Amino acid sequence: MINTLTITDFRNHHMGRVLTHGHRNIIIVGPNGAGKTAILEAVSMLSGDRGMRGAAMGDIARFDGNGGFSVFAELNDDTSVSIQFNSGDTNRRAKIDGENATLSELSNVLRMVWITPREDRLFIDSASERRTFFDRLISAFDASHSGRTARLSKLLSERTYALKNGADKNWVDAIDTQIAGVAVAIAAARIEYAGNINYFLQNCAVSVSGMLEKMLIDGSTAGDAERSYIEYLKNNRLLIGDKMILDGAHKSDFGVFNKKLKLPAQLTSTGQQKTVLIELILAHAKLLHTKTKHRPLILLDEAVAHLDMNARKKMFQELGDADAQVWATGLDIEIFANVPDSIIVTCQNGEINNIVSQG
Repeated sequence: MINTLTITDFRNHHMGRVLTHGHRNIIIVGPNGAGKTAILEAVSMLSGDRGMRGAAMGDIARFDGNGGFSVFAELNDDTSVSIQFNSGDTNRRAKIDGENATLSELSNVLRMVWITPREDRLFIDSASERRTFFDRLISAFDASHSGRTARLSKLLSERTYALKNGADKNWVDAIDTQIAGVAVAIAAARIEYAGNINYFLQNCAVSVSGMLEKMLIDGSTAGDAERSYIEYLKNNRLLIGDKMILDGAHKSDFGVFNKKLKLPAQLTSTGQQKTVLIELILAHAKLLHTKTKHRPLILLDEAVAHLDMNARKKMFQELGDADAQVWATGLDIEIFANVPDSIIVTCQNGEINNIVSQG
């Protein structure tokens, strides 16, 4: 849990500090353009990921600053974590307790997930958006999962390049073997996660579909699935318009079924989809706490404005049961009036003006 967050030259903040005073719910309110989302984005950078907006590092740095930015947090167990980016660097630099660390090591210290307005379209958007969303959830348990998905993307690009340039068969064979191993591991992790999170879901259910997922669900061992996929890759080495037409873990999709309405989530109303999305995040927080004993961070960017008072109160109570720390943004203090164990941070013109405790 974060006790103190300090951001420097981040978006429209020259310097800002949030003191949570041990509260579980940090509510950031203010008008549009005040810098509320930037605070959540700064927190998200401490996950070791590219942040909730996935923006280029140079775009995050304050426009009239020195071209860089820093995010520093002190946690309730006295651990400190930080991310720094300097103008001219190609990569961010991470530190844990003042010592250099890898980005993946950050994810073992702070486990987090976020909802932005972009996720409002999760169920009706493309399969790639759902894969990205659920793969990020899976990575909260297994930091190597994000590495595997990045590795698969790189290997597929290498395979396309090799085929396009008439590479030696042995070279392509080696790439196919690597692709199969990584892809089956990704598919297995997705199946495991779907099974685990369904235990904590009441009104909806998650499923994952795809070529490799079907093999594993139907009873194939990982080794058998790898061998079958290698054979499939060997039989599909033709390029169409300089592109590969391949099935596999990079084409899989996640489905969410609304059990109350007995409909796929994408066929329900916008409000019902939002309710299901919130339930997914609640279930993920409970699963994360149960499996890892870590206190998760949940970032909600304008995610509760359309919920009624009772729904908001219930959501924060359930997040409290999951022992999560929640950072949420909104335009008005009033919509957070009944949030327990909360502290209000007001934001105006890129400045954090004051903090008001709500008990």
